Amino acid sequence: MPELRSDIVDVYIVRAGEHGPEFLQLRRTAEPLSGTWQPVMGHVESGETAISTAVRELGEEVGLRAGDAAWLAFWQLEDVHPYFIARLDAVMLSPRFLAEVDAAWSPNLAGEEAHDAHRWVNANELAKRFMWPGQVRACEEAIGLLAMRGSELERALRLSLPGRSAY
Repeated sequence: MPELRSDIVDVYIVRAGEHGPEFLQLRRTAEPLSGTWQPVMGHVESGETAISTAVRELGEEVGLRAGDAAWLAFWQLEDVHPYFIARLDAVMLSPRFLAEVDAAWSPNLAGEEAHDAHRWVNANELAKRFMWPGQVRACEEAIGLLAMRGSELERALRLSLPGRSAY
């Protein structure tokens, strides 16, 4: 029977672009998936929650830290990403998060060994630029959530920004 694991989180970073929302991708240098473009991803460490893992990974991978003025909003996404990794015989369940940043913000990859470049992907290029269909669906969910600002759903999924009082 395949193992069931939930020790990876995905964090999608979005900014307002000239032609709509843009999502950050990082080019991986490490295996698995070296040379591919991915969102921020990371493993949950002992004693961490999924939320604290997302916050830590944002700091480690792109330099976005608790209290940064450029970090505008933070949400959990409703869908959890299920996928299968054959070589591990494991079904993965990956919680997903959305971090909105100021349009002028740029990731800092200095000292980051797992990625060597970044790019912003416009919403109309999601299917061409994201490798996995589940990643496209996460971006589409994020776009829908951003369009519903102030709704009951948006308020329910919004998380307090680290290092700041409640929104």
